[in-house]
Amino acid sequence: MDRKKLILYVGVPVLAIVGAVSYHRMERNAELGRQRTQKGAGLVPVTLVPVESRPFRSAIAFTGTLLAVNRAELKAEVAGRVTRVTVQEGDRVAAGTVLCAQDEDELLLSVQAAEAQLAQAQAQAQQTRRDNERAQSLLEKRSVTRQAAQQAETNFNAAMAGARAAESNLGLAKTRLKKARTTAPFAGEVAKRSVQPGEMLNPGQTSFEVVDNRKLEIQADLPAEALAVVKVGMKASFKVVGFESPFEAKLTQISPSLQADGRTLRVRLEVPNPSGKLKGGLFAEGTIEGETVTQRLALPSGILTATGREAEVFAAVNNIAVRRKITVGPDQNGWRPVEADWLTPGTQIIGDGQKLVVDGSVLQVVKAPALSQGK
Repeated sequence: MDRKKLILYVGVPVLAIVGAVSYHRMERNAELGRQRTQKGAGLVPVTLVPVESRPFRSAIAFTGTLLAVNRAELKAEVAGRVTRVTVQEGDRVAAGTVLCAQDEDELLLSVQAAEAQLAQAQAQAQQTRRDNERAQSLLEKRSVTRQAAQQAETNFNAAMAGARAAESNLGLAKTRLKKARTTAPFAGEVAKRSVQPGEMLNPGQTSFEVVDNRKLEIQADLPAEALAVVKVGMKASFKVVGFESPFEAKLTQISPSLQADGRTLRVRLEVPNPSGKLKGGLFAEGTIEGETVTQRLALPSGILTATGREAEVFAAVNNIAVRRKITVGPDQNGWRPVEADWLTPGTQIIGDGQKLVVDGSVLQVVKAPALSQGK
């Protein structure tokens, strides 16, 4: 390869690399220059969001705890030592599943003995039935005395009574065996297990708690004035810690009277939960949607960080950030109603960049969101 070709093959790529590095260096220096200019001028780049007038349904706020509609605290019905435990906490169980058993051996023997007694009593009853039928037949032919026929009938009745008594004894033995076995009353999950093999259980002692989380409920106490507004069938939405999206509920029951304090009305909301995502015990905070629709000033929920019903925002006044307080209502479809005596439709509120400004910052309004809102 001659010298000219070598220079061509090696020199051109090197020049391209040097050119690219120089270009990026120039771009970086230009950006730093812009940033220095903004810093020197005290400018903070932000986007602005205008206050809008939007329709909102009347809403009644509520708080409550999620509870499983089907939940049961299972207690021992008879005294006895626990011989086996078949489940752990968190296990799914079908209706009728045996969760634990107490001293079954003796009770099983009692059942077997009662079954044998019943079989013997039934055989005796069958024999006395045949004897009675024969005696009645012979009486018609005057081949036996009336006294003998009556005695056969008495023996038959006594044998039938004995069979019924044996059947009752068998039922009692099976009931005692059944009570020594703690079973799931419905399909669900074992939420709590309080027994261990070898432990002595006494009547009334709690052994398990079983819940079915596929349908949950919230019992909420509303202000007394809500009595004139709420109706069965109203929709509600609520949030729980750990989940970003709200959940749906439906008002299914309203107490016929106010609580003892006379200031609250208890309602019940059902929460479908087929996936089992929600669990009993979670704290819920939400609103019941009313039927009245009114126009209210509003801002996107995403730019508001509220503490209770209050939030702080920065209004843009002549390109200057001014810290202001507002009152906010519950979220509806991504918007929250806002109230303050200084708010009017079109008031400009800082969206992107709100975490970078302080009271009195000089603003540089940009058209497109370029900064995180710090949500």
